[in-house]
Amino acid sequence: MSKTLARPRTSAEIRRAFLEFFEQRGHARVPSSSLVPADDPTLLFTNAGMVQFKDVFTGKRQVPYRRATTAQKCVRAGGKHNDLENVGKTARHHTFFEMLGNFSFGDYFKREAIAYAWELVTGVFGLPKESLWATVYREDDEAARLWQEIAGLPEERIVRLGEKDNFWAMGDTGPCGPCSEILVDRGARYACDAPVCGIGRCDCDRWLEIWNLVFMQYERSADGTLTPLPKPSVDTGMGLERIASVLQGVDTNWDTDLFQPLLRRVEQLSGRSYDRGPDGFPFRVIADHARACTFLIADGVLPSNEGRGHVLRRILRRAVRFGRRLGLDRPFLFEMVPAVVEVMGEAYPEIAAAREFVQSVIRQEEERFGQTLEQGMALLDELVAQAKRSGSGRISGEDAFRLYDTYGFPLDLTVDAAEEAGLAVDREGFEAVMQEQRRRARADWQAKIGAAGQGGEWAEGLPATEFLGYERLAAEAEVLAIAAGGEGRPEARQGERVLVVLSATPFYAESGGQVGDTGWLEGPAGRARVEDTRKAAGVFLHTATIVEGRLTVGDIVQARVDEARRRDIMRNHSATHLLHRALKDVLGEHANQAGSLVAPDRLRFDFTALAAPTPEQLAEVEARVNEAVLAAHPVQVRHMRLDEAKALGAVALFGEKYGEIVRVVAMGPSIELCGGTHVSNTAEVGLFLLTSEGSVGSGVRRVEAVTGRGAYDYVRRREALLSAAAAAAKAPVEELAARVQEWAARLRERERELAALRAQAARAEAERLAAAAETVHGLPVVFAEVEGTDAEALRSLADGVRDRLRSGGVVLAAPVEGRALLLATFTKDAVQRGAHAGEVVARAARAIGGGGGGRPDFAQAGARDAARLGEALRAAREALEAMLRPA
Repeated sequence: MSKTLARPRTSAEIRRAFLEFFEQRGHARVPSSSLVPADDPTLLFTNAGMVQFKDVFTGKRQVPYRRATTAQKCVRAGGKHNDLENVGKTARHHTFFEMLGNFSFGDYFKREAIAYAWELVTGVFGLPKESLWATVYREDDEAARLWQEIAGLPEERIVRLGEKDNFWAMGDTGPCGPCSEILVDRGARYACDAPVCGIGRCDCDRWLEIWNLVFMQYERSADGTLTPLPKPSVDTGMGLERIASVLQGVDTNWDTDLFQPLLRRVEQLSGRSYDRGPDGFPFRVIADHARACTFLIADGVLPSNEGRGHVLRRILRRAVRFGRRLGLDRPFLFEMVPAVVEVMGEAYPEIAAAREFVQSVIRQEEERFGQTLEQGMALLDELVAQAKRSGSGRISGEDAFRLYDTYGFPLDLTVDAAEEAGLAVDREGFEAVMQEQRRRARADWQAKIGAAGQGGEWAEGLPATEFLGYERLAAEAEVLAIAAGGEGRPEARQGERVLVVLSATPFYAESGGQVGDTGWLEGPAGRARVEDTRKAAGVFLHTATIVEGRLTVGDIVQARVDEARRRDIMRNHSATHLLHRALKDVLGEHANQAGSLVAPDRLRFDFTALAAPTPEQLAEVEARVNEAVLAAHPVQVRHMRLDEAKALGAVALFGEKYGEIVRVVAMGPSIELCGGTHVSNTAEVGLFLLTSEGSVGSGVRRVEAVTGRGAYDYVRRREALLSAAAAAAKAPVEELAARVQEWAARLRERERELAALRAQAARAEAERLAAAAETVHGLPVVFAEVEGTDAEALRSLADGVRDRLRSGGVVLAAPVEGRALLLATFTKDAVQRGAHAGEVVARAARAIGGGGGGRPDFAQAGARDAARLGEALRAAREALEAMLRPA
């Protein structure tokens, strides 16, 4: 049946052999999905091969095959599956890894899955049969019997384990079933010193799991009842890194050809030699994290302070910190990207295509973190000094968490610095703050899931809604369900706001950046205004308010979309496609869509960029879009296989999940995969105008634009503003620019004169205050209230007074924007005598109900009550008297 395959050795050969083996046995080879799961807000990242098939297993999505095989890129960092802190310490933990898998969707089951697995590992991979063991679920007699019958495994090499180890579930309810693992006995030299070294008894390197076969054969209900599925399925996962270590005869994953080139690159960059022991820990962290960063950024994840971007930032910054252990104080991680592409680019061409962009994003983040790291180290030094002065002997959990959360310092780095200074860190306090943050994050995540319309028992069993809105904006449909407050109900009456599910609908549900349609439902006994349309699991949810009579389940209604609003949305959606193409043409192919909003009044488009576009480039982009509009290109929609669409050059968007058959929208120079609604000809877009451009994060820019009626309104508003400005300037519109430039030149001259007068006044004030200095234990110090100033001027004044004193200090208090601002600064010799500006202003601020602090030589604080400045200055004087040592 199959051609003879030479025993694979390299990771590329292993990956290829696995996929070809299952292809020859009727499996469709399906490309890896994105690391960003599509339509699944419960997952941060794709963490297993079955993620892209979840809706196939549950029957929500149909595919033209019943068997599949994949090499899936995965990340486990953040959320429930988090291997981040173990990376580099163990032989096998990684943030990024590849999972090889074969899947049966109601086709074959245990017998074939076990037979395929045994044939592959012993026949193709050539593993000695006597070294292989299997685990089964303790109650799965069928799997145990099949291992004996098919593989000839003796009963003593089939280990029965409990539900924790060998029973898999998609969630608390839904598909689930027993699983069976294949393990390699690597020999006694890898054994641990546990009393009993054996599978299920210890977790040592002797027993290496290489493949997990999951048998989905039950449906678990809310009460825990297991009901056999009519068409049981199979989901398997084999870690490429693990099987490569076995077939290449090496001790750890780090010794395989997947990591050795990366470790050598770290050696080149650092000028140090890799050690396979503890000293090699930083090398391994950098090699692993370089892979994760490269793949995540290539899949559209960018560093940020929340969600997936926050996890990426933590991974990237962790690599940078470990680079510093190797003396790499300059940006270096971006130089790892070509090495990652060299190893992985053939299997995953998307990282090769995005290499330049990935390097740019990483370098920018490294440079930004370099500055943050210096600030964090300064804060850490200050915390250590404070702990010593206070005699507490430790850094609080809150402060340790602030270092972790704000500056990316892991707890162990703070602990190391504290131990060097003879201090401890409140680990329990740190964990308490961490758990509270996680609780808030989980609550926020759940709120987002709820906002997306997920869940609701009332919606279970409803069929997917047929969408009619591509062809028409009005249709007749049956009301299948009505809900409010998370519960189904038979009818809704006037004034009530409910969710309505129809048998079919012309209303577009919010998706792909396009907002949901609005309009009307008209039934035999009432009328409802549709205010939004969303969807969950293929069911369209119409948010509607009953404005007349009532709406009842079973009613036949006329569903009518607000046509004018929809046509505005269509203009803007087609314009985003033309804009995307123009950005790529002008800025480069790296300008990929990173988010969008298609509303009736405007469009917003986020895109990846190496730098901010120039005004000239933006003008060219706008001109190109308008040229495509004026060319009156017909908009063509076709359905075809995904591989055919990509061959045509169709643009697929990051994070989107596509089936085998995709919808391709072509208009002039633009070809994209898209499920949205569009005009029939680009001429319908009308005028296209860019209205704004700016940054929304590292490596991401945003433009906003208007079209059609929105562009007309925009131009009219601008004309009205221009006319009003010309009238105020008493000049024709044509002369307005020259008149404004003339006024601006005069204003700049007046500002220079005013600045000179202020500087003169500030010098005089500084001289006056310095002359009025009092002595505290022999040290000249100025304590003064200042009126009519701002924060910047107050700092400048304090510097001027201190410089005139030459030795001593300044403590100033001022009302600024209704609040008390306190500021202190001391000369170097004053600090040596014990003066500490941070503690002085902290004491002063606390005296009037405020807070703050800072460095020994300069600090500021604030409080709400600006009427108690004198009281604050007295507290400052007392604090300084207490801390000064004799000269």
